[in-house]
Amino acid sequence: MRVLRAGPAQSNREAPRPSRRIYGEAERGALIVLWEASDRVCGKRLKAIIPTLIEAIERHGHLTLTAQVRTSLLRVSAATIDRALRPQREQTVLVDVLREVRRRLPFPLLGFDTDNDTVFINETVRDYCATEKIEFTRCRPYRKNDQAHVEQKNGDTVRRMVGYRRYEGIAAAEQLAKLYAPARLFVNAFQPCFKLAEKTRNGAQVKKRYHKPLTPWDRLLTDGRVDAVSRERIAEPRADLDPIRLLAEIRSTQRALVTLADVADNASIATSRSGPTVPLDSFVAGLRTAWLGGEIRSTSQPKLKAKRGRRRPDPLVAVTNDLHSWFDADPSLSGRQLLDRLQAEHPGEYPDGLVRTVQRRLKIWRSAMAHELVFGRDPGASEAAPADAQRPEPTSAVGLQT
Repeated sequence: MRVLRAGPAQSNREAPRPSRRIYGEAERGALIVLWEASDRVCGKRLKAIIPTLIEAIERHGHLTLTAQVRTSLLRVSAATIDRALRPQREQTVLVDVLREVRRRLPFPLLGFDTDNDTVFINETVRDYCATEKIEFTRCRPYRKNDQAHVEQKNGDTVRRMVGYRRYEGIAAAEQLAKLYAPARLFVNAFQPCFKLAEKTRNGAQVKKRYHKPLTPWDRLLTDGRVDAVSRERIAEPRADLDPIRLLAEIRSTQRALVTLADVADNASIATSRSGPTVPLDSFVAGLRTAWLGGEIRSTSQPKLKAKRGRRRPDPLVAVTNDLHSWFDADPSLSGRQLLDRLQAEHPGEYPDGLVRTVQRRLKIWRSAMAHELVFGRDPGASEAAPADAQRPEPTSAVGLQT
């Protein structure tokens, strides 16, 4: 309204001056190094740590700055930092992955369907799909299992290969890449899967009919929509694949991945990157008896929990040997009787509240004595009992079999 009341604009303002560029490529390159060294923090946090980072990095010889560049970096504002690092902050990693997927696929990629995570739903991925003529769709909001053709393979393929442990860091990413390389070939070439052909519903009854089980590669080769060039790209690499060698690589990488997830110290992490390597001849020979050990995939074995230790000092540590000697002399003594004798010899030192502790200690000693009487040796000497004690003869042909 103020503009309308004033009438036609009478502007005597000169044209805007072109902005002067204060920071050049040298400052921007050094700023990227500092941003990466700070683990990619925001501009305001990076502004606060730049003096400390420059001093530490130069002291260790990782970066050499001229006086002019150092002065510019020390006076740069947080807003300028964010503007300078804007190209580096875009989510371009997924676009690189999409390019690699398209390169490996034996047919053109026509559509890309994702969930609603911000890793996928962003302008970078949207613009890439629009430029490459790829139909970009997403699932319905708040329906995390909406993508049936993707989610149905989580348990059958992904979890079967990597398990349910939590993998973090660069080392884990490297091991996952090592695992997925042979797993991709093994699953596509040597793992037949069912494909739903028809589903009919009659009230509450649902009947499903499936196609004949085929590997993903065989299903592509039998599809009439696949052209001759794609057929050749599918059939050519399969002729040289060795399923045993691929499986050996998968098992070795799975062991290394589990070790990486379970260890806590950095030294073990560094040594576990390569993983234990089993010669192929030994691996083939072990396939005949691998079933005896139960689950062979390291990723499917539960993570061993650390044994809970004593949380407070042992109140009987000074008299444990005395208690054990009294028990050996008379195993019929109760925990109350042992504590009474202990209180008589050490007045005022061991209260009545320790009776449960003595009883638990007594229970362990009696169990060890019973085991020694039955098997003739200490239970700590061997975990396995004799075969005749472990497996009693069944009373009938089917009585004790499960």
